[in-house]
Amino acid sequence: MAEIKFVKAPALKEKVDVSTIGFGTCFTDYMFRMDYSPEEGWHGASIVPYEDIKVSPANTTLHYGQAIFEGCKAYVTRDGKPVVFRGKDHIARLNRSARILDIPQVPFDEAYNGLIKLLSIEKDWIPNGPGQSLYIRPFIFASDSFLGVSVSQTYVFLIILSPVAAYYAHGFAPVKIMVEDHYSRACQGGLGAAKTAANYAASLHAGLYAHEKGYDQVLWTDAAEHKWIGEVGSMNILFKIDGKIVTPELDGTILDGITRRTVLQIARDWGYSVEERKISVDELVEAYKSGKLEEVFGSGTAAVISPVGELICGKENPVHMVLNGGKIGPFAYKMYDYIDKLHTGEIEDKYGFVEPVE
Repeated sequence: MAEIKFVKAPALKEKVDVSTIGFGTCFTDYMFRMDYSPEEGWHGASIVPYEDIKVSPANTTLHYGQAIFEGCKAYVTRDGKPVVFRGKDHIARLNRSARILDIPQVPFDEAYNGLIKLLSIEKDWIPNGPGQSLYIRPFIFASDSFLGVSVSQTYVFLIILSPVAAYYAHGFAPVKIMVEDHYSRACQGGLGAAKTAANYAASLHAGLYAHEKGYDQVLWTDAAEHKWIGEVGSMNILFKIDGKIVTPELDGTILDGITRRTVLQIARDWGYSVEERKISVDELVEAYKSGKLEEVFGSGTAAVISPVGELICGKENPVHMVLNGGKIGPFAYKMYDYIDKLHTGEIEDKYGFVEPVE
């Protein structure tokens, strides 16, 4: 494995109070970079000063969207040690997205070691307030300068870092979700299982419509019938139905969420029955009407656990569901608290989820 080159910045930035900035608006001093060409493969692993990227107006990503990314977080434990949560799993998932979009596989060890070295250099940027973290964004984009519709021959892989405040700055609060029965984001045989820019572009219009109606996010259904539950735009969705934890199966249209995996593994260890299967909107409505739908919550890197207080199904004859009186359910709260304490070392990590930075 080639040595990772380190290029020092002429001057370092002043650290910020993360409680005063928005998500993803401030970035650290350095970033990791590798480039790909057919002749050299992935090469030139280096940590360089954070800077703007110069691309051709004919850049293929700008025109055809061949781009993938990840999102994970680094934390400071209660004894002051920097750690990253499931960084290896995120690099592995980046490569699964790469396969779907015909992007060359990144050498795992080089990418992961680059991430750890970058975090080691930037460890002073990891905030240590309650719920605060350093958000990590690895991403790959096509870099050919060519307007023909084809798979790019060259790529750039970058990892950038951004300190972020607690997701729930004003308390752990439930969200309101609209079940989407008109617009579609992903379909069988498409890009739904990849963490790619295209999926997020496809979600924007329906998200704006939901906001106009007073809802925070959209819960997608299948593109063919709008019958089967999928995922929320920024997180996987989970239900507690009659004592069981139920979540849509990975059918190629939704993301294999790292936090989703974390929740399911912990829930099984706690003794809950866990089901990964197809869930219809009708089943959800019936479970609510019969009193068996006990909790609804999302899982994802940004919020970790996002409890759902209200859910609406159907635009013409809507069914308005209020969960737990619009408050946080006990299972969602317990899971959030447990994972949050894993991040900071307050609970022993028996899973190997928390990876040391140095």
